[in-house]
Amino acid sequence: MKTKLIACVLSVMPMVSHAAIPYRVEQIRMPVDERNPQLNDAEAFARDHRFYVGGMYDFSMWQSGTGDNDVHVGGKNTSSYEIVVGMRIFDTFRMEANYIRTDAQWNAFSLTGDTAMINVLIDARVDSMYRIFRTQRLVPYVGVGGGLSWNRANDVHIDDKISPVAAAMAGLGVELGQYFTLDFGYRYFYMFDPKFDAVTKLAPTAHQFRVGARVNF
Repeated sequence: MKTKLIACVLSVMPMVSHAAIPYRVEQIRMPVDERNPQLNDAEAFARDHRFYVGGMYDFSMWQSGTGDNDVHVGGKNTSSYEIVVGMRIFDTFRMEANYIRTDAQWNAFSLTGDTAMINVLIDARVDSMYRIFRTQRLVPYVGVGGGLSWNRANDVHIDDKISPVAAAMAGLGVELGQYFTLDFGYRYFYMFDPKFDAVTKLAPTAHQFRVGARVNF
C-alpha cells in the first residue's frame, strides 16, 4: 500500500511543478504599462495625448500709426477667431498650426486677412518629471510663431496682398482631466507692412487676448 502511495505522489509531482512554471514566468515577465501617464519621464503625458485640436476667440487691440505725410490713424478693438491643431513632442514642448481670421480696423480703413501660422510652445509641465503635484491642473506656457497672411483691404489700397506675420505669446492651460483643456492667453501679433497707400510704413500690430479650449487625444 505504501509503495503504491509513494508511486502516485512521485507521478503527480512533475505535473505540479510544470503547472507552477507558467505562473512564475508570468510574474517575472509582467510587462510595464509604458503608456501610463503617471510614469516619471518627459513623455508621460505626450504618449497618451500626442495630438490636440481646439478653437480660440481673439480680442484684438490694434495700435495706431502715423505715416510720413503726418496722416494719423487710430486703431480700434476687434474680435476674431482661430482654429488650432497641435502635436506634443514632449510633455514640455509642442508645435501647433493655426488659422486666424485676422480683422484689423482703424478709423479710416480696415484689413481682413486669412492668416496661417506655425507656433512653437514650451509648457511648464513639471508634474510628469518631478511629481511636485499629485495632479497638475494649471499649466503655464510661452511660445513664438510665424506665418503668412493673405490680405484684403477696404477703403484703401495695399501693394502686398501677402504679408509675413510673427507673434510672441504666453498663457495658462487649465486641464479638466486628461482630454479637455481650457486655454487663456495673450499674444503680441505683428504683421509686416502691407504697404498701405494712405499711411506709409504702417505695420499692423495688436495686443490680443485669447480664450478657448483644446481637446487632447
